Amino acid sequence: MEKQKQVYRYFRYDGKKLLAKREIPFEIKLSSRLILDELCYKWNKATIESAINEAIEHGDKEKFLKLSRQYKHFTFE
Repeated sequence: MEKQKQVYRYFRYDGKKLLAKREIPFEIKLSSRLILDELCYKWNKATIESAINEAIEHGDKEKFLKLSRQYKHFTFE
């Protein structure tokens, strides 16, 4: 039996292009989420600390009490 030959011809596709999405690995998603959470936590804590210090300097007791209640969430570790 004689071997058959196959000939391929390539034609340019003129239709709508398909876009393939590449999945991001779980480890990268998790580590990036943890880094962003840590950055947000530190920024919020620093902002509240500076506001508390400002309230102490100006002698605003009501603002100090309000901010100190918010700051309690950052002291629990």
